[in-house]
Order: sequence, then C-alpha cells, then structure tokens
Amino acid sequence: MHIFSATNIAKKYQIPLFFSIFAVVMNVDQNTGQRLHEVLAKYWGYNDFRPGQDAIIGSVIAGCDTLALMPTGGGKSLTYQVPTMIREGLCIVITPLIALMKDQVDRLRKMGIPATAIHSGMSYTQIDIALDNCVYGDMKFLYVAPERLATEAFRLRVQRMKVSLLAVDEAHCISQWGYDFRPAYLRIAELRRLIPKTPILALTASATKLVADDIMNQLGFERPNILRSSFSRPNLSYSVRYTDDKNEQLLRVIRNVEGSGIIYLNTRTGCEQLVDILQKQGITASYYHAGLPHAERDIRQEEWTTGKVRIMVATNAFGMGIDKADVRFVVHYSMCDSLENYYQEAGRAGRDGKRSYALLLAASDDNQKISKRFEAEFPPLEEIKSIYEKICSYLQVAIGDGLYSSMVFNMQDFCQREHLFAGKVRSALKLLQQNGYMSLIEEMDNPARILFTVSRDDLYKIRIDRQDLDHIIRTILRRYNGVFTEFKAIDERELATLTGYEVEKVKELLKRMWQMRIIRYIPANTSPMIFFDEERLPTKDLYISPDTYLHRKELISERFNSMVEYADNTTICRSVLLQQHFGDHEATPCGICDICLSEKRRRKEQADSVNANNEAMGANDKTAEQILALLREEAYTAREIMRKISCDPSFIAQIIDKLKSDGKISLSHEGKLIINE
Repeated sequence: MHIFSATNIAKKYQIPLFFSIFAVVMNVDQNTGQRLHEVLAKYWGYNDFRPGQDAIIGSVIAGCDTLALMPTGGGKSLTYQVPTMIREGLCIVITPLIALMKDQVDRLRKMGIPATAIHSGMSYTQIDIALDNCVYGDMKFLYVAPERLATEAFRLRVQRMKVSLLAVDEAHCISQWGYDFRPAYLRIAELRRLIPKTPILALTASATKLVADDIMNQLGFERPNILRSSFSRPNLSYSVRYTDDKNEQLLRVIRNVEGSGIIYLNTRTGCEQLVDILQKQGITASYYHAGLPHAERDIRQEEWTTGKVRIMVATNAFGMGIDKADVRFVVHYSMCDSLENYYQEAGRAGRDGKRSYALLLAASDDNQKISKRFEAEFPPLEEIKSIYEKICSYLQVAIGDGLYSSMVFNMQDFCQREHLFAGKVRSALKLLQQNGYMSLIEEMDNPARILFTVSRDDLYKIRIDRQDLDHIIRTILRRYNGVFTEFKAIDERELATLTGYEVEKVKELLKRMWQMRIIRYIPANTSPMIFFDEERLPTKDLYISPDTYLHRKELISERFNSMVEYADNTTICRSVLLQQHFGDHEATPCGICDICLSEKRRRKEQADSVNANNEAMGANDKTAEQILALLREEAYTAREIMRKISCDPSFIAQIIDKLKSDGKISLSHEGKLIINE
C-alpha cells in the first residue's frame, strides 16, 4: 500500500520515487526526505538506503522511541548518523565495544564530522575536554561506554548538552533475559530521566520476543515500536561439509573460488599452524589474533585489505572495522559457539552483492569438542569467587579499594600464573560482570598510569639530585590527585606542555623515577582492562546469584545447540534456518545453499528418470507398431523382422515377447509370427 501510494505521488508530481517513498513510508515531509538523501550522498557516497533503514530513520525523525532489529553489517550506524546530521544537537551513542567507538569516531572525523568518545581508557583530562566539546562545541556524536554513565562528571554535563537522539547499540545487554546482560546498561534509564524529551533508538542484531519486550520496558518506551530488517543475504551461499580431512576440503575451496577469503579458527596456535600449511601450498596467507602487537595487526589487516595477502586466517578477534566488500568466501574451520556469531562472521563475505560462499567445516568429533568447551566455561560458583580473589590480588587491589577504577589486565599472563583455562576465566568474568562487580573491557589504547610507592612525607625526604626530576614531580602532584593511593591515568603530552619538556624527555624521567622506586609506572599501551563496577569485597561477601548462573548456562547451552542443529540440518534451506532463528518466519528458500542445491539435483534426477522412462516407452510403442505393420502384410519369423527393422536385435526380441504376452501376436504352426484376430 505504501509503496503503491508513493509511486503514484512520484508520477503525479514528477518527483523522484526515492523522495516520495520517504514522504509516505517514512512519514516525513518531502523536504526532509531530500535533505536525508543529500546527507547520505554527501558523506557516505550512497544514492539509496538499504531495505529497512528508511523505515527506522523515519521513526527516528518522527521522534518515536524505536527498537530496531538489524543484522550485523546491515548498516545500523547510518540509522542514527544520517538523521542526526540534519538536526541540531548531538547524538549520544552507548556501546560496550570500545574498538567500535574508535573505529566509528575515526571514520566520522575523516568525513569531516565532529565526533568524540568517552571510555575507561581515557585520562580525566581527556574526558573533561571531550565533555566540554559536547557542551560548548559543535560536536555531533558522542560515543560512550555504559560504565561512564554513572560518573558524576558525565551526569552533570549531559544535562547541559543539546541531545537530539540517544542511540543504544547491543541493546539486548539491558535485558536480564538476554545472553549478554550487563548491569551497567540499566543506567541508561537514569540517563533518560536527565534528558526526558530525547527519543531513543535501540539497536540489536537479535532478540526474542521476551527480550524485545524487556528492552522496551527497561528503556522506558512510551509505546511498543519494533522495526525488523531482513536477515536475508540472497547472494551468499551457505553450506556445511562434514569431513575428517578439513585441510583437503579447505584447499579445494581456495583453489576453486577466486578472490580473497577469511578462515576462522578458535585458537591462536591453530591459526599459525594453518597459515604455515597454506603457505607451503603456495597460497599467500597471514594470521590475525589478539596475541599479536596492535601495530602488527594493523599491518596484517592492511595487507589483506589491499590484496597483498589473499587469505586471512583468524580468531574472532578479526572483525571490527573490516571494510572489504569483495570477500568471496568465509570458511569456518572451527564451529562457532552460536548462530549469532556465525551469521556475523559468515556475513563478511559478499558485501558487494556478488555471489559468495560461507562454508562451515564440521568433523565427527566437533560436537564432543563443543560440549567439553561448554562444560569448561562454567566453573562452580565457589571457583568463580576464587577467580575474583585471584584477579584482585593479581591487580593488587586491596579490600575496599578499586571503585570505578580500570587496570591493565594481561589475561594470558594471569592464566599462566594461576594455571587456569582462559575460557573458564572469561566465563567467570562474564558472571562477575552480570552481578555488577567487574567487567573485562576488550583490548584498547590505554593511557600511561602512575602510582607513588612512597608517602608524600617520605617523598620530600628523598634527595633528588636532578632539578628536572624535582620539577616533574611537583607538576604531577599539582595536576593529579590520588596518585599516592591508586594508579592514576596521566597524559604524557600534557605533562610535556606543563613542564616545557619534550614528550620523550617526560617518558625518560618517568622511567628514571620508576627505577629509583619512587613510582610504579605503566607506559601507554594497548591491552585489555578490568573495570571495577564496585570496590573489592571480601570473598565471603561476594554473592553470585544462582539464578543468574543457571540462566546464563541455559542461554549458552541454547546457543550451542542452535549451532549444532544448523550443522546437522539436512532438510531445511540454511538461509531460511538462519532467518527463522532471528525471528523471520516468512523466509523463503534461497535456492543457492547446499540444501537447496541438493534438492534441485534430486528433482532433476527424478525428472531425468521420468523422461528416460517416457522416452523408453515411446521407443517401445514405435517399434511395436512397426512390427505389427509388417505382420499385417504377411507372417514373418522373428529373425526376418529383425532384418527389416533397423534396431538392436535384443531390443526387438523384448518387444516381440511383450506383444506375445499381451496376446497381440502369436506363433503359427509354420514357426512364423502372426497377428491374433
């Protein structure tokens, strides 16, 4: 109805159909539709919105609270970025993915759009500057981690900002029924009360009806409003191959499908070993995982993006910021732990709309491996408490300290030191996060941090020979509070400005003070961090809700099972199976997955068999008629008939036998064939 009406409007007023669709479907005026289109073309270079984006943008423009269910890679960011660009004020984007924040901010700035971010890895000075820019500057986008919403500095400044839209990414994190519930997300409701007239756009790639209803309730929607985009990828051929020789199947794909590809594995060691195998086969390949230095990862991704390397073998750390449209295939060498993750990673193939392939390699023992991994990731509640205590000791956080602090956390070093399985530690951290104690923040750029190891009184008693050391110490003490009680983030560039030294000189002095055991100094680095949502508690006071534990175990089990069912499926179109998983129960078969192609082959074989039978029957009828025509003229022996008809003698003998059994001909006393009257 809407499209039909829009078409009529376009014809009547001789205006582009695009604008009339905006006017009708999006419920916006003609001028607004044109401005949205101009912004899309000017900054992003697109002529049209993707299916589903227009309806969401229309809802946002109308000022409606909106829950948008969109697939990863479906263009979620445009649904809040484009409408923000045609209105006054800024958009606050809440997301737990710090790597995404940085990626989005960098992209927006390259396009000339003012954007900034606030997260736990920033110094107080950097946060102050960012917030001031949002209050007094022309900032259009502020990306913020949910943990920052609780700070007084943020709460005071946000009330002075002109906020036109509040966008919540990964919105399922606010629901206790979601698989990734995060207590920090509950603070969004408090933020809404500070900016009550601002509409909200909640975005998620998947949500059951229960989760969707809970999201809207927790975010205080005025009325239910869910918009769902299609999860269909009509150019992407999904397939599963069960084999105990994955390398042979993998090489077949690489050799038969042209273009670049991604191969996903679960382990870092597996990535490195597989790259060695591929390179020995003459295939340009590189590996990517979180164990590589940040700069090294950037180089490897750049080499793959520009085509210097054809194949990227990676863990799930490879994903954020991938902007390569011509990926022809994605192979999962290891089975994912959920269909959500599989869909996201497989969907990095074929973003240019051309035929591409998503292959899952499954072995006979994969289900057993998944089960073991699943069990290992759910330690007993007492063991979770033990891991909490060990993490606090590892980070040297005393009981009663640590509230709202963030500290560098080397997961690999911690696990080796404590002889713990990384998956078990991550699961424990997830449960600790869901119970509001601490959060593991993904790898990010962290500022330098210092902590004085001597008291203020003892500091003045220390004889410092160099004047520059005394100068920087006094500068630090004037600029930063609390440096005698906990690690504080410092800005080495700011210290350089305040002291008049070069940045390298500041770093040299800090290292010297470290060597003199005046301070503990952590240089700026790129690594994961632990954020303390609460002060450290005595282990006996730590409470992990059994309901939270059991609920998370049930949800993770469901996610594992859905992945196994997808792999074991032999009857339902894989695209349909995926779309149904994300709530689209009207999906139609894709026609190009392994299940659809198998069904096509079966039908063709069936049709060929029928045709062959029909052809055989036609040949039988024709030969039988020839035999009867001859016998109507006179009687012949079987041998004489074979000489007169150009055909295989054995075939003629079969037809004669058939005519005799049907009673149409018989053998005379003279030994000749005659027609029965």
